[in-house]
Amino acid sequence: MMLQSSRKYFEDISVGDYAESGEQVVDREEMLDFARRYDPQYFHTDPEAAKASVFGDVVASGLFTTVVWRRLDHQISGDIAWICGVAWKETRWPKAVRAGDRLRARWECVSKRESSSDPRRGVIEMEYRLTNQDGETVFSCLSVNLIERRR
Repeated sequence: MMLQSSRKYFEDISVGDYAESGEQVVDREEMLDFARRYDPQYFHTDPEAAKASVFGDVVASGLFTTVVWRRLDHQISGDIAWICGVAWKETRWPKAVRAGDRLRARWECVSKRESSSDPRRGVIEMEYRLTNQDGETVFSCLSVNLIERRR
């Protein structure tokens, strides 16, 4: 459990603040296992059949890509006093993720306001990105989040 004093509250985050994660290499077997369980489209699960797809090989499911982003995001936002996320907007997967890709997560605070319904919380909008080794965005979204205010 995180110590209360090490947490970042609404007041501690400003528009323009950002953080970037370390790198994670996409493991082919992990990618295939996830797709076989949760998104069994042939271009995610069958290396031989995927050769005939527009991708030319198996590619990660968008759901898998999002899970990798979430894992990396926890490295850089685990100290924030989150209440919960309430919406994702403009969610995109503009580039396919492949086995061996090296991915990094980033968040940037793009807006914030006090809650109109509860003075104990604030509303922060984050722009989230997951990029590959070439700096190309493979996942992005704007997320509306509730965060604790310092008491």
